[in-house]
Amino acid sequence: MRSHASVALVALLAGACQRDAAGTPPPPTPVEEGKALLGQGQLDAALAKFQQAGSQADGLYYQGVVWARKAEIAPLPTPPPTLEPLPRGTEPPPAPEFKPEELTALDLYEKALAARADHPQAHLGVAELLGPHAAHRHDLEEAAKQRRPARKGRAPEPTPPPAAEGPDFSVERVLKHYQIAVQGDPRTQAPVDALLRFAQRVGRLVEAEGALQEMTRREPERPEPFIRYGDFLANEKKDPQAAVEQYKQALVWRAEDDTTRSKIAEIYITQGVEHWKIQQYATAQARFLEAQKWITDKNSPQGLKLQDYVLRLRELRPPR
Repeated sequence: MRSHASVALVALLAGACQRDAAGTPPPPTPVEEGKALLGQGQLDAALAKFQQAGSQADGLYYQGVVWARKAEIAPLPTPPPTLEPLPRGTEPPPAPEFKPEELTALDLYEKALAARADHPQAHLGVAELLGPHAAHRHDLEEAAKQRRPARKGRAPEPTPPPAAEGPDFSVERVLKHYQIAVQGDPRTQAPVDALLRFAQRVGRLVEAEGALQEMTRREPERPEPFIRYGDFLANEKKDPQAAVEQYKQALVWRAEDDTTRSKIAEIYITQGVEHWKIQQYATAQARFLEAQKWITDKNSPQGLKLQDYVLRLRELRPPR
């Protein structure tokens, strides 16, 4: 009996030990510890933790995040010193395009991508770091295109040449990294929002529309993505009829949204006025009748405007 009791006690203790071991969470990894420190704003302490992760893609990526944060508070680059006075009329050398901290962050992001080519956060990190530089250069190029010669026969100022040294920060590269980040993170809207902002910033309507279409696919039961898509089609792509279709889709999920209904009405009123001006009265009447379906308050400025044009039509075309 004593022997059986001893065996049972040993088995019971062994089971208890196993349960304790199973119930104890594993210690945090260096990356997890580093993320906690990063959230507290302790950049140097976080960096030291991330460095303990060695060549892991996540550790390299988060090191890049730390250096990108450091870049945000670092001073702007200054032009290199000149040893001798410059000849008259000579422009001094420009300041470097990138801060040293930005270059360090970019190098770490690229190392993370070398370790894991489909790392969506690293792709997003590269795009977010290079995006402001690409947008600024885009502005310079657009300004150069708009300049006119000061005197007749004088050639306009040329477009700024590409940087001879340093990383590629072209619009194409930034768009590519944003698009890969979107593909690699199919659940959240953050990379899609970032792609949309950048594409609109640099006037890339095709890529912007692709981002908006992706938004509607990711959240097909929310009205907001359809409203944003409709606004883009109406205001930037100048395709009001396509905008109406997106607004109608938004109203499927929020039927009493007077703001969206007003946008549809305004499109039809505008079209009606355009046909009115060229004396296409039948078409104008059809547009005004369509607009009436979407106006909730007939005494609103929009409703009164529509009533005014409807009355003008009646005066031109009295009922038979």
